[in-house]
Amino acid sequence: MSKLPTPFRPLNICVLTVSDTRTLAEDTSGDALITMLEAAGHHFIERALVRDDIYDMRAVVSQWIADKKVQVVLITGGTGFYSRDSTPEAMIPLFDKQVEGFGELFRQISYEEIGTSTIQSRAVAGLANNTLVFCLPGSTGACRTAWNGILKEQLDSTHRPCNFVELLLGKFKPSLHEV
Repeated sequence: MSKLPTPFRPLNICVLTVSDTRTLAEDTSGDALITMLEAAGHHFIERALVRDDIYDMRAVVSQWIADKKVQVVLITGGTGFYSRDSTPEAMIPLFDKQVEGFGELFRQISYEEIGTSTIQSRAVAGLANNTLVFCLPGSTGACRTAWNGILKEQLDSTHRPCNFVELLLGKFKPSLHEV
């Protein structure tokens, strides 16, 4: 008996922009993430913009990770080395498990585009209350790099040999039509 292909399973995704200077009207990084996640077939749930403050970030993300319908949070901004950049410090304490390879892979892919400047990215990711949280740099280009180079495949249930959807939704039980 041949195994039928795994169907695409859309995820519910929220987008948070961290910035002391941008407004939602000027948020090209958040716009790009929403466009890409929707083009991939996922559901955009909610968007917010907060200043680069540990407690403001944690407040928004804590509400989202407590919401059973939210499966992924994409955060753009606050991952650099400037004195106000505090996204990793805000998010890492919320993680039940850190996705250790995410930052390393992001920097490897980014190196091809921006060279050694990628060393200044502190991109991180983790699992918090069965919600994936990805912390990306604030540039639109970096968000596209992360989406196209990592997230698009890892948030796609059809990607093999493995993907994060299996982790979020558990092993899929075949429907009567798939048996």
